[in-house]
Amino acid sequence: MAMQNFIDHVRLYAQSGDGGAGSAHLRREKYKPNGGPDGGDGGRGGHIILRGNRNLWTLLHLRYQKHVKAKSGANGMQNQKYGADGEDVILEVPLGTVATDEDTGETLVEILDHKEEVILLPGGKGGLGNVHFKSSTRQTPRYAQPGLPGQEKTIVLELKVLADVGLVGFPNAGKSTLLAHVSAAKPKIASYAFTTLTPNLGIVSYRDNRSFVMADIPGIIEDAHLGKGIGHRFLRHIERNAVLLFMIPAESEDIPGEYDVLKRELRLYNPELLDKPRVLALTKSDLIDEELQSMLDEELDLAIPHMYISAVTGSGISELKDRLWQAITAGNSDPT
Repeated sequence: MAMQNFIDHVRLYAQSGDGGAGSAHLRREKYKPNGGPDGGDGGRGGHIILRGNRNLWTLLHLRYQKHVKAKSGANGMQNQKYGADGEDVILEVPLGTVATDEDTGETLVEILDHKEEVILLPGGKGGLGNVHFKSSTRQTPRYAQPGLPGQEKTIVLELKVLADVGLVGFPNAGKSTLLAHVSAAKPKIASYAFTTLTPNLGIVSYRDNRSFVMADIPGIIEDAHLGKGIGHRFLRHIERNAVLLFMIPAESEDIPGEYDVLKRELRLYNPELLDKPRVLALTKSDLIDEELQSMLDEELDLAIPHMYISAVTGSGISELKDRLWQAITAGNSDPT
């Protein structure tokens, strides 16, 4: 997916339809010049509806749709005929989309399932016709209810990527290389920071024709929870991942320190992120020999359960898949 085509944040003004007015018509027939009330009810206004679509991966199709307005309900008519309801507006969005009220910050809707439909803004209720106001003391009411107005809000739609495994690491930790190795995804790979500016998803094949979704998410940096770098763009996507795969280069000078910084950024953004199952992989292990690995193991003192992998040579990849699958299916974690 081209970076310029991945849109995960849009803002739009939405307005549901007004309800139609009830009719105040009085029946008039040839031999009944003073017939009773027969005004029908007005139709409801159109809803603004969000519908989940698993075939969408971005909010690109809504990027230039700045205003969304549903139609109003039709007015009631004579002979107690109801007015037609206003046509609904259905906005299809990727799974993981969250809608919030820009003014209050309130979360209005979260779409997590395919074909799930949620009314974002309900249309106004149609007014009652005068037939409802007839009584023994009021035989010919000459009034009816107006329809209720629709609602209007400035809505922010934000996509939080849904995946089984989310890759967590500093820029240039080898996340994109791993995704390219284990799936058919083709993320941009280069030896400089912030190569990945938008999430990339890949389907990872596993044993017995099973598979899981892996998300390569923009690299984190210290103080990302404060929005530094592209921190919030990274952190909001990791909220929808079932398992977190922490990735640190084996050649790093301070593996425990980097791991602590990554955990700290997640905790300060949202403490619940550290409740997720997590796995630690030391990447680029082809750059170190077995002797150095043994020295690292002694230095780490196994305080952090970890494994060595290399997406270049394929070393440790099968074992990594096994551990990730176990974490996905059983919820096992390495909380350190």
